[in-house]
Amino acid sequence: MLAGEHGPAAKNAIAHQVKVGDFFGAADLVPVTQAHIMADTESLGRSGVEWLEALAREDPKARVRVPTIMDPRGTDFAKASVLGHSDWMLDLERRAIAGFKALGIFMTDTCINYQTIQAPTRGESVAFGDTGVVVYCNSVCGARSNFEGGPSAIAAGLTGRTPRYGFHLDAQRRATIRFRADWTPVSLNDWGALGGLIGRLAGNYWAVPVVEGLGRVPGSDELKHFGAAMASFGSSAMFHLVGITPEAARLEDTGGDGLPVAHRLGEKDVRALQAQYAGEKQIDVVVFSAPQLSLYELRSLAALCDGRKFVRPLLAITSPQVKPEADRFGLTDKIEKAGGHVLSGMCFYQSYAREIAEANGWKRLATNSTKMVNILGGYGYVPLLASMEHCVEAAQTGRLP
Repeated sequence: MLAGEHGPAAKNAIAHQVKVGDFFGAADLVPVTQAHIMADTESLGRSGVEWLEALAREDPKARVRVPTIMDPRGTDFAKASVLGHSDWMLDLERRAIAGFKALGIFMTDTCINYQTIQAPTRGESVAFGDTGVVVYCNSVCGARSNFEGGPSAIAAGLTGRTPRYGFHLDAQRRATIRFRADWTPVSLNDWGALGGLIGRLAGNYWAVPVVEGLGRVPGSDELKHFGAAMASFGSSAMFHLVGITPEAARLEDTGGDGLPVAHRLGEKDVRALQAQYAGEKQIDVVVFSAPQLSLYELRSLAALCDGRKFVRPLLAITSPQVKPEADRFGLTDKIEKAGGHVLSGMCFYQSYAREIAEANGWKRLATNSTKMVNILGGYGYVPLLASMEHCVEAAQTGRLP
């Protein structure tokens, strides 16, 4: 590849990876079995899309060598008018999609590929971009990935390799900070808030929290919200839950037995974080996104929506793999009969969230995603964190209970 025998795209990709590896002190490259690219058009911009288009146009050999999939896109074309997306946004999105397809990338458009496409297995080396995907796959699946920026994830797809540094190494996966949970979360927003607290206290990408004391094994959706919030608040790429996650059967397996308990966290700590996002009661919009909703989350949401009539918009965002099943089981119909919208293949904060707010007059946004409340303040929203039940009630009354 470096010699150019596989074309200029592969040559540039492997050269990029060598530079990344040199920067991080990697000894060599590790083969990866799959890649996942986070590259929404709001982040790419016009110049990024033009670069993407040039890859395939200038090199007919430019094709991914391993299965490579895509993070959520910048819109759901079927709901673009609901969101208030402009024609130029949709045009840029279509160009990006064509560029990715030309490279042989599967447009899966999901940040929950571990629930919908194919979860990596313990020890499997992958190159994933979305932070929530990386923290889940490192921690819950026991796979190995760093946070891969868009160009690095594309490079991994084109070469089938990534530099062997960070969370591909045994030493980096050892616990560095120890937490004791004196209370076990109940709802998804509780799990997210606990994850956000731990991420904030852990404080950096290289920190690996180990958590002991949880009273039960959380399900996939609970772990999804827990890890996504931890990655958002602390840039965390991995955690251990003692007796739960695969590399933490015992505390000593993580190396955490030699660490003092740095923090004890209980219900009052979780409520204190939630209270930081509870100052307003009137709401303009309800959004369930970040991460995308699983079929089971949509089932719970549909049950809450059944028989209601909303006075505020409610957006439920899922993956293209889940949406047809939600349609087939009547879940979409229940949500939309109440006045909500089920959107597919996008993520709210990656979809021109500031422009959406201006187009629709949205300011105060209620959600059960701790990850999203941490992000949306930067887009001009007043984000409000509540349970799924309270968010649905707010859509019906215009006010959080």
